[in-house]
Amino acid sequence: MIGAALRTRTDTKCVFVSPGHLIDVASSVEHILALTPRFRLPETTRAADQLCRAALAESLNPI
Repeated sequence: MIGAALRTRTDTKCVFVSPGHLIDVASSVEHILALTPRFRLPETTRAADQLCRAALAESLNPI
């Protein structure tokens, strides 16, 4: 197995999880579930996405 399709919430799309260096699929799934207390995506991914979107919006609409 090289990864897993993980549903972190009922009635949402899956999050695709694959292990990195020195971690297995089962541990990767456990970590993702621990990082998704409120939303479908892990908090780290959500925070990075929000920062990128804010930076892009600022660069497209300078004051």
